[in-house]
Amino acid sequence: MPIFSVEHTTVYRYARQVKFGEHRLMFRPRDSYDQRLLDSVLLIDPEPSEVRWIHDVFGNCVAIVRFSRPAKELRFYACIRLDHTSQDTPDFRIDPAALDFPFAYNPDESADLARTIERHYPDEHDEVGKWARQFVSAGRRTQTGKLLMTLCYAIHESFVYSRRIEAGIQPPQITLHQRRGTCRDFALFMMEAVRSLGLAARFVTGYIYVPSRDRVIALGGGSTHAWCQVYLPGAGWVEFDPTNGIVGNRDLIRVAVAREPHQAIPLHGSYCGRASDALGMTVQVNVTTETDDGMSA
Repeated sequence: MPIFSVEHTTVYRYARQVKFGEHRLMFRPRDSYDQRLLDSVLLIDPEPSEVRWIHDVFGNCVAIVRFSRPAKELRFYACIRLDHTSQDTPDFRIDPAALDFPFAYNPDESADLARTIERHYPDEHDEVGKWARQFVSAGRRTQTGKLLMTLCYAIHESFVYSRRIEAGIQPPQITLHQRRGTCRDFALFMMEAVRSLGLAARFVTGYIYVPSRDRVIALGGGSTHAWCQVYLPGAGWVEFDPTNGIVGNRDLIRVAVAREPHQAIPLHGSYCGRASDALGMTVQVNVTTETDDGMSA
C-alpha cells in the first residue's frame, strides 16, 4: 500500500490586472476502500475572499472560490497525500447472470444507471457501435470481462496518444476516424463504445503515477489524467484506462466521476477583462511515492 504524494500547480497569467469571477476546483481525491486521503493542502494566490466546499450531484468534493481583489497572476497549488491500495490484477467477481455478454441489469440498478447507458453523441451510421461489436464473438460465448479488457487494450494499441492543450473533448467519431487523441478523448471514446453495447459507463478525472524508477512511460503524466469506469453487476464500477492499457486502479488516483467529461473539469472559472489580456495557463502535476522514512522516492 504505497503512500502517494500529489503536487498540482495551475497558473493563469494576464497582461494587466483583471478581476476574477467564481472558480470551481476538483483537486481533492475521493475517499474509498482503495484510496484513503491522509493530508490535503490548498494554497491560492491572490488570497480568496471565500473558499466553500460542497459535494456535487456525483458526490465529488468541489471547492468554490471567490475573490475580492484583482491581480495579473492567479495561482492554485494543491498538495495531497493518500494511502493507495493497488489492484494490479482486477478480480472480476461478476454476478453469474452477467458473466457472459449480452446481459441485462436488474430493474433496481438499471433505473439509476439509465443515463450512463445512453449514448450522448450523434453517430448516424453507428460507426462507434460497429467498432465495438467487432470484439463480440459471433455465435460463441463472449465473456463480459474479457470483452471489456479487449476494448481497452485495442484503443491503447491501435490509437495514438497526442497531447492537446485546447479545452474541450473530441467527439468519439473524430477519435475513431483519426485514431488519435488525448486521454480524455480515449476515455470518452471507450465510454461511447461500451454504451453502444448497452453497458453503463462514466468518466473519471484524476492523476496517474508514472513509475519512472522502473523506466515505464505512462501517457498523461505531468498533468491531470482521465479514464473511465464500467458498471458490472457484482463487481461494481471497474476502472479502465485505455490510454495506458490499465485495467483496475493500478497507478490511478480518482478525483472525480461524472456522466459526461464537462461535468468533471478539474478547474474552471472566469475573469473580467479583454480576451487579449489572457497570456496563457500552465499546469504541472507531480505524483511521487514515499519511502519508509517518509521521504519522496
